[in-house]
Amino acid sequence: MVQIIDTLNTDTNIRMNTNDANGKLIFAELSYTLTGICYDVHNRHGRYAREKQYCDSLEEKLKELSIPYKREHTKEESGNRVDFLIDDKIILEVKAKRFLLKEDYYQLQRYLQSCDKKLGLLVNFRNRYLKPKRIVRIDTSAKSKFA
Repeated sequence: MVQIIDTLNTDTNIRMNTNDANGKLIFAELSYTLTGICYDVHNRHGRYAREKQYCDSLEEKLKELSIPYKREHTKEESGNRVDFLIDDKIILEVKAKRFLLKEDYYQLQRYLQSCDKKLGLLVNFRNRYLKPKRIVRIDTSAKSKFA
């Protein structure tokens, strides 16, 4: 097993460092747990439920696992309303639409900027196969594009 991992780490075509901060993912354990919860909800409801149904099930699971969260959290200054703020660390944005658009990524980036959080998960439950997207806050001059 170790030999396989070493091989993967040396192959530049496989290795990606986009969310890698000194060899570690941002909030790895919590984000893996949230991804598992999302898969569970997707398996339960399928791909044609409404966003509110997915959010209700996510909330139920978060309560079951005693993970602290805020639902429909509003930032007073900006008026932005995030679907979930998990453990005051990760923003979870839920979608139930055919395609994620560039605006959806921009929206989550704005939420990350205004709430001053490092990591957001963008999850589109309408996909046949669930693919949660990890979005990291941009800390450069390019962030003015999302304001």
